[in-house]
Amino acid sequence: MPPLPSNLAMVPFVSVEHMMGLVHHIGIERLLQDLAAEIESDFKRWESFDKTPRVASHSPVGVIELMPTSDGEMYGFKYVNGHPKNTKEGLQTVTAFGLLSDVDTGYPKLLTEMTLLTALRTAATSAMAAKHLAPEGANCMAMIGNGAQAEFQCLAFKAVCGIGTVRLYDIDPVATEKAARNLADRGLTVVSCKSSEEAMEGAEIITTCTADKQYATILTDNMVGPGVHINAIGGDCPGKTELHRDILLRSDIFVEYPPQTLIEGEIQQLEKGHPTTELWQVITGRQEGRKDARQITLFDSVGFAIEDFSALRYIHRAIQGTGFYADLDLLADPDDPRDLFGMLTRAKG
Repeated sequence: MPPLPSNLAMVPFVSVEHMMGLVHHIGIERLLQDLAAEIESDFKRWESFDKTPRVASHSPVGVIELMPTSDGEMYGFKYVNGHPKNTKEGLQTVTAFGLLSDVDTGYPKLLTEMTLLTALRTAATSAMAAKHLAPEGANCMAMIGNGAQAEFQCLAFKAVCGIGTVRLYDIDPVATEKAARNLADRGLTVVSCKSSEEAMEGAEIITTCTADKQYATILTDNMVGPGVHINAIGGDCPGKTELHRDILLRSDIFVEYPPQTLIEGEIQQLEKGHPTTELWQVITGRQEGRKDARQITLFDSVGFAIEDFSALRYIHRAIQGTGFYADLDLLADPDDPRDLFGMLTRAKG
């Protein structure tokens, strides 16, 4: 297998095919565990990162965003869209690609697909947060919304948190059938349910992941009892929520980056100044996570650039010594860096 290119003009590119091969090479549950550990490690050094809400271009049908960050040594960004209407047109709701660069030279070190990688890192982040916030010994999760993210979430919670049972529900029973089929023989007890209320029976963890861009009420206040952990990942842009406001008022809320979550998360329903806790502070021990058995914890997750940075850096390491990338001739590299025009002229032959 070839080593990573030594020629700085050649950039390793991980295609969708390469990413799928790498996941199977490592094993999806092992990769989810590795990603969760990588993200947790970067959350522990949260203060060393540049942070800004993602740069978003909104339209009536969706959003296109850039998500940049740097730790002073490496720089990473992700291009990502979110178009809920795409599913009805046979297209992905979310597609993405990402770039990792060396701060010292500005030269790219990695270009990769991030549609699959975003699904993996989102699931890994959810499970990593639940490790700190969910009830001790939690074994059953309700998975409400059985679209493209559902199986990744279920497997991440199995691999990182030890979940043994998942209860699936989607307003589209075909989606639930798809998820149940994909999760068969994965070491989970899979229960297909006919309502969100049924899915939540006996669940200590509730994950909501729906796609419609609207103020929705996937969970009403009377559906949520004491002691559960809610992993709310579907409310991720302005005008898109999943939980009734009263649930938020009863919960201890944990977020990634408040300036972004205030715009995109469930807490856009609340008045400014409502108390929340940043997840990195729990991970570093500066703040408490779960305090007692009756507490309702809510991870209001919208996805943040540091999680993508962690995933990019992990993939850059993981591909070394493998064939799961191609050398991309991305950068002009004249013998004399002042003679770019000369390089062009000589190329005429």
